[in-house]
Amino acid sequence: MKTSKKQNNRIVENGKIYVTATFNNTLVTVSDEAGKTLVVGSSGMHGFAGTRKSTPYAATVTTESAIKKAMLDHGMRKAVIFVKGIGPGREASLRAIKGSNLEIDVIIDVTPVPHNGVRPPKIRRV
Repeated sequence: MKTSKKQNNRIVENGKIYVTATFNNTLVTVSDEAGKTLVVGSSGMHGFAGTRKSTPYAATVTTESAIKKAMLDHGMRKAVIFVKGIGPGREASLRAIKGSNLEIDVIIDVTPVPHNGVRPPKIRRV
């Protein structure tokens, strides 16, 4: 028995956009204010493979398509943006968000920063 996902196109005017820019990929998640996911996009979903997934162009294409889908399907107009990671797609995805006619409330950097790090390895004795 095959079950299919129920598509619920609820209207969400205010939402959150999470951009995760790693060294190998760029992930974009659009959610409502409560954090429930509406649209997901990654560079691999748009035909980029291997090292091309980590390019700024792939991040731009991914971000633009995710925002367009959120605006058309869910009527999103305002968003809070959370950026995580230090990959090459970070600035490109922010430029794509600013280029869309989406009203941006605030851009928050949530990149995890270690406060002390791990314990160093013991000294090597030869």
